[in-house]
Amino acid sequence: MNPVKPTTGRIRGTLLAFYRSFMFPTNESMRRWALAAIVVNVGITVTGAAVRVTGSGLGCPTWPRCTPDSFVPARTDAHAPINMAIEFGNRLLSFLVLAVAVACVIAAWKLSRGERGRPVLLRLALLQPAGVVVQALWGGVVVHSMLNPATVSVHFLLSIGMIAAAVVLFARAGEGDAPAQRLVHKDIRTLGHALTAAAFALVLAGVVVTGTGPHSGDDAASRFGFDIQSVVRLHTDIAYVVVGLTFALLFALHVTDSPGRARRAALVLLVVELSQGVVGYVQYFLAVPAALVLLHVLGATLVWVCALRVVFLMRSRGPVPVLAPEQPELHHAAV
Repeated sequence: MNPVKPTTGRIRGTLLAFYRSFMFPTNESMRRWALAAIVVNVGITVTGAAVRVTGSGLGCPTWPRCTPDSFVPARTDAHAPINMAIEFGNRLLSFLVLAVAVACVIAAWKLSRGERGRPVLLRLALLQPAGVVVQALWGGVVVHSMLNPATVSVHFLLSIGMIAAAVVLFARAGEGDAPAQRLVHKDIRTLGHALTAAAFALVLAGVVVTGTGPHSGDDAASRFGFDIQSVVRLHTDIAYVVVGLTFALLFALHVTDSPGRARRAALVLLVVELSQGVVGYVQYFLAVPAALVLLHVLGATLVWVCALRVVFLMRSRGPVPVLAPEQPELHHAAV
């Protein structure tokens, strides 16, 4: 038996399944694309931090070109080739984020059609390509401002917003369209909302610490004029509040015998927060090494995702509607 034929068949089947996932989607494949949007947005947030900690923020000193005369890195005396490659590579990752965003929109558009369509998914999915465009344009502002910490902070917060939009799309694709019904006591639900607000405040404080401390992205970049010790203490205090609220939420969910999924999500959130706290303390006492900065940024995005996830699991919109996706002739062809 020729081993090439089974391999070719598997590749063809994989590509066919990939094509069907957005051209002839189901609610489950829509969720997978939303999850992919979460992953790529978290990923580019971390690689953006890598640009900063390696001093590559102005590796491409112009925008939209990398250099005044080229869209790709070109030899220059002002910047090292490695810095140019890192910044240019991060710009290229935007196309991956855009590709996933477009797939989300196509899948959501397909699911929005017909009498039993779900237009809410399309509205949420459109936030992804819109966010990519806004991020790209704002990236130009960041470069032209010479990495002003205020513009860099907004750049990061836009990513946080895109992650939130992807989490909402993921949640809505996995539930029905009935009015939201609480699965927990209203006070517990309020506590969950307070926790989410505190988590966002923690992100904001972290952004201020980042804009005040080292790793500006380039020697020419300015910094916030705050006292670094003061902003670090503020960030730490808010972190204690977030952990305290999470523990209170987890305790309340357990004593009220709330749904297991919500309890497990709260436990995961607490574990992520404690891990993030360990990284933060080690990072601080080791004078903020670059590798731990990247890990801390990843942790910040995971805390945000997990906090949002807990809130969505404390309410229900009914079962996922059973849709009848288009069945192309391609579905009946032998693979």
